[in-house]
Amino acid sequence: MKYILMMHVPGGKGDYAIMNWPKEAIQAHIKFMIDLNRKLSEAGELAGAEGLSAPSQAKVVRAGKDGAPVTDGVFPESKEFLAGYWIVDVDSAERAYRIAADASAAPGPDGKPLNMPIEVREVMSGPPPEFL
Repeated sequence: MKYILMMHVPGGKGDYAIMNWPKEAIQAHIKFMIDLNRKLSEAGELAGAEGLSAPSQAKVVRAGKDGAPVTDGVFPESKEFLAGYWIVDVDSAERAYRIAADASAAPGPDGKPLNMPIEVREVMSGPPPEFL
């Protein structure tokens, strides 16, 4: 089963708070994420992972009356932002939760675990059988 693990981080004025951390803390945080991705990859559980650009670059897009894209945003005053995600292919929801807990413990500016929220949702491969 595939699950998406979405990492939410505190918002601010349209940028990530990590940009205000000491350089060494940012490096430790990034190293943690690289190590986590390597472990998941070696276990055959990592289907994909990406960090996202700063929230100040986000736009919400809808189709206009003529089908052309209509953009709205940026929303820099939001409480939290989606910072990145993993897609994991694991045998159970419990394993996805364990990986999410590991990711949540990434170090913060003082080296202590951030315990940031990681939303876990199963990736659907199609409509449930009852809808077919």
